[in-house]
Amino acid sequence: MKITNPFKSKTFKKILFSIMILFILIFGGYTYWKYYFTYSEGYRAGLLQKFSHKGTIFKTFEGEMILSSVASNTNVAIASEKFLFSVDDNYIAQRLDTLQGQIIIVHYIQKNAALPWRGNTAYIVDSVKKIKE
Repeated sequence: MKITNPFKSKTFKKILFSIMILFILIFGGYTYWKYYFTYSEGYRAGLLQKFSHKGTIFKTFEGEMILSSVASNTNVAIASEKFLFSVDDNYIAQRLDTLQGQIIIVHYIQKNAALPWRGNTAYIVDSVKKIKE
């Protein structure tokens, strides 16, 4: 009686190849959903409080806006929240750098997670407009 190695059979190789392809497809789909799929997009208006170029390995543009919901008589925000965002376009980054301390409207796209070379936040600003005073 001849003993054959089951790991050398064509059926086993086909099954192993199918499992590897399935794993690659699942991993690729998860990676796309987690880092590249646009979860939401919209606009935010507020005071551009901070904008910087920072990072240890990957230098990214990071910004912070104050979104005021209630203003006092002297146009000072009483109740507010911060909107932290990243910018991956150099032209938009240059525009934002000149608009610090002003009220602006930004268009953002939100991903499910951040990539280190794209920014520190899941919110990526792709356009900016200054509000006329």
